Amino acid sequence: MSTHTVVLIPGDGIGPEVSDATRHVLEAAGAPVQFDVQLAGESALNQTGETLPQQTIDAIAMHGVALKGPCTTPVGKGFSSVNVALRKRLDLYAAVRPVRSLPGVETRYKDVDLVIVRENTEGLYSGIENVVTEGVIVSMKVATLRACERISRWAFDYAKKRGRTRVTVFHKANIMKLTDGMMLDVARRVASEYPGVAVDDMIIDAACMKMVQDPGNFEVVLCENLYGDIISDLCAGLVGGLGVVPGANIGEKAAVFEAVHGSAPTIAGKGVANPLALIMSGVMMLNHLAETRNDETCVRAAARIKNAYDAAMRAGEKTADLGGELGTMDFAEVIAKRIKA
Repeated sequence: MSTHTVVLIPGDGIGPEVSDATRHVLEAAGAPVQFDVQLAGESALNQTGETLPQQTIDAIAMHGVALKGPCTTPVGKGFSSVNVALRKRLDLYAAVRPVRSLPGVETRYKDVDLVIVRENTEGLYSGIENVVTEGVIVSMKVATLRACERISRWAFDYAKKRGRTRVTVFHKANIMKLTDGMMLDVARRVASEYPGVAVDDMIIDAACMKMVQDPGNFEVVLCENLYGDIISDLCAGLVGGLGVVPGANIGEKAAVFEAVHGSAPTIAGKGVANPLALIMSGVMMLNHLAETRNDETCVRAAARIKNAYDAAMRAGEKTADLGGELGTMDFAEVIAKRIKA
């Protein structure tokens, strides 16, 4: 059996705790991975003077896959987002966030099962801002044909491979006729190459209303950068919050799997953080390894973990944020025991 080396970035705040819990679960499932631990965020800044050391980038580029805990980003000051820097430096153009209802997590909705596909490199998150004159600042939204085409193709490829029948494009092309208009036009053109996958589109504000009315109307949602960021968090709220939603950032040569929640420094070190989002991201990572490296062992390990945490949640074995009583490692141990049973 081959072993795959994966870069592990523990991150900041609760990151090291949920990373340890995830490693414990992966080991219990017999996942054929070994970890190359690297730094990013505040922990990296304190030790190396850089928030994203070149050594970390080089390691991800070498191994092609990383599992990342949350990294702290100050609001309105300090260093820029590690997440944004990773995406740009490794060209991780597709952000993928599956959102599904979990057993044992009571929300207003049942049977939510959708996927957000977000363009990760352009839009308003390009970070191009200029002071025009005193009191006037311009932030530029960037859209290129190349980026629109590759994210559209990624979304339709994903839908086809996963047996999903429809991709919905969220946009504001009625106002931003050039940028969002190009994204919409390209998505429609790419859709013509996938006869088994339908395409439709919705203006972003109306789409938000429709989504909270009935999320069951959506299968795969394709968005530009800013919209995808907002919509993915909105969708997390439909199923219990960011603590139960995994994520991935995928490019042609590398993929980084991450918990989409923050580093929660106020509860760091208390052993109460919910590791489920990173564990679920670990399952996504295993399925990615199975697909890209043709390793059925990863598929079986991923299935064992998913079945175990579903069963645990169904039995009420949850962390405090979901109404349970388990701590971080207690929850990981419950899953590990179910895997081995």
